[in-house]
Amino acid sequence: MRYLIENIIQQYQDVQNSKLWIGSTFTSKLNQVDESLVFTRPIEGLHSIAEIISHLTLWRKETILKIQTGQGSKTDDCEENWLSNDKLKPLGWQNLKSEYDKSLTELIDLLKSKDDKFLNQLYYDTDFKDDYPYSFVLYGMLHHDLYHLGQLGIIIKYLREKP
Repeated sequence: MRYLIENIIQQYQDVQNSKLWIGSTFTSKLNQVDESLVFTRPIEGLHSIAEIISHLTLWRKETILKIQTGQGSKTDDCEENWLSNDKLKPLGWQNLKSEYDKSLTELIDLLKSKDDKFLNQLYYDTDFKDDYPYSFVLYGMLHHDLYHLGQLGIIIKYLREKP
């Protein structure tokens, strides 16, 4: 059976670029910004758009690794978790955005090869230091995406209205 897997895939796609009840998606938010703003921190203590997209990409790639190998390699404390604008600027916005988009495609393609039984199989979570069912990381990543989508909304609004 593939009902739950298909539902998870659809949710990832919807949060990225469908019509959601919450009114915003990553595509709709990112289309509102000029490339010149993506490396700008709106105020001290908040991340830039590029930093958030890099962070999301890291954790999506980490989820792919967990699915492929049964174990992750990153923790919240790793340097790559929140790369600074100074490290991201040389990569360029187009490359960061391309890696972000590519990671979603890779995750969805990987999930298309799974069935619902997979969701109850265990992987070792390096960050939480225990075994968890794959449903934990897949739903967790959806929640993580939504959390940062809200952050992006606030950051973009601030950057666009900032004098």
